[in-house]
Amino acid sequence: MKMSELIKVVAKKAGFTQGDTELILKTTLDEIKSTLAGGENEISLPHFGKFIVVERAARTGRNPQTGAAVPIKAHNVPKFKAAKEFKEAVL
Repeated sequence: MKMSELIKVVAKKAGFTQGDTELILKTTLDEIKSTLAGGENEISLPHFGKFIVVERAARTGRNPQTGAAVPIKAHNVPKFKAAKEFKEAVL
């Protein structure tokens, strides 16, 4: 499902206009991104899941073309952990 399709479905079910629904959805996603980028480590949405930031340690990788060792710096990675109810609904 694409974003435009999601907006149409949510707008119809909630009784909102598509414009209002798009604004709400985009604002929600932007707030999740900016909150995690701003240093918060977790956003929890009950019965859905958690958006978390995990720090990956520095390590040595390999250049696939030459096989040479390449240092990879430590960095943060966003992850999503689905709640039990969400997992059960998908199964």
